[in-house]
Amino acid sequence: MALGDGLRTVELATAKGYSFWRQPVFLLFLMAFAMPIAFATWSALLNNFVIEVAGFTGVEIGWLHTVREIPGFLAVGVIFLIIFIREQVLGLISLILLGVATGLTAYFPEFHGILMLTLLSSIGFHYYETVNQSLQLQWIEKGRAPQTLGWLTAVGSFASLIAYGVIVLTWRTFELSYSFVYVTSGGLCAAIAVFCFFYFPQFEAPDPQIKKMVLRRRYWLYYALQFMSGARRQVFIVFAAFMMVEHFGFDVHEITALFLINYVATMIFAPFIGRAIGAYGERNVLVFEYTGLSLVFMAYGGIYYFGWGVLVGAALYVANHLFFSMAFALKTYFQKIADPGDIAPTAAVAFTINHIAAVFLPAALGYLWVTTQLGVFVLAAFMALGSLGLSMLIPRHPEKGNETVFAGGLLNPAE
Repeated sequence: MALGDGLRTVELATAKGYSFWRQPVFLLFLMAFAMPIAFATWSALLNNFVIEVAGFTGVEIGWLHTVREIPGFLAVGVIFLIIFIREQVLGLISLILLGVATGLTAYFPEFHGILMLTLLSSIGFHYYETVNQSLQLQWIEKGRAPQTLGWLTAVGSFASLIAYGVIVLTWRTFELSYSFVYVTSGGLCAAIAVFCFFYFPQFEAPDPQIKKMVLRRRYWLYYALQFMSGARRQVFIVFAAFMMVEHFGFDVHEITALFLINYVATMIFAPFIGRAIGAYGERNVLVFEYTGLSLVFMAYGGIYYFGWGVLVGAALYVANHLFFSMAFALKTYFQKIADPGDIAPTAAVAFTINHIAAVFLPAALGYLWVTTQLGVFVLAAFMALGSLGLSMLIPRHPEKGNETVFAGGLLNPAE
């Protein structure tokens, strides 16, 4: 095979005979590497950029993240797009959009311009993530999924680590501008996506995906966990890093160094999390995650109630991120209970459910933030406790027909 194989279609069974560098899993690794280069850089600079350049307060940052989550809420549109566009192609186009929009961010340094570029980059990010989840579960064998997803998470963390490390080492030394960093990171993400389009053939999974809306009662627990995950994650994404800048006065290189520590830890621990899922099951791992998140969010409140210092805030931020890195246990839970043809449409539906709260919660919490920062984190702790209760309904060995501990009962009728 040679460059230009992106025009050919190859069965997954045939692709197993290719060298590792041409197999579907390597394409997943490259995409997992490309996305954080743009998104992690955007995230690292965002809080300082909007505060220093655009004068954002908690209200504006809340609205920005509400706009950012709208494409996630509309991720169900992927179902209709894959009628006309192959999932693999849609994923790569989405990566290109993410890279280009990220590269242009600093050229529109006012509220409406930032919101517009955020919306475009978010369309790329969320549609990529939706398709990526689907492709992962279609292309990776169930027995190898926890370990492989752990390594994919580690690769994404490694890419973020590179992005953050470069910013930490060069931001002050070379007096870099926001425009230079955004263009460089976004351009690299888009370039990798273009390379993947031409380098890899179109991989054909053995199970055709249903190209219409799929909502099944037996997936109700998966939907509920996705909803709670989306609501809870907003507090961390929107306000945890914002707190480090607003409350503790972190500069760009300092907040980026904190991100760097996060991803070093994730890169190290993600493969072990994959092994833990394989050894102890999704239920135990998710119970551990949500218990830890409940405690972390309560401790965040202590920063404002007890006046704890910057070291506590930084430690909580890292712990928060590590607990969130366990979330791919939810993917493997769904892979075990799903019909093979349901994966693509359910990934889109689940992404939309995940973002229902995300559309209104950041803006609403932005107004709560300017009144009581403590209240935001207390609310997040209750969200984590709700997720904990739901996770205990996952059976020890989930599979089709055994989706919840109520399998066969009134709460989970057979279909």
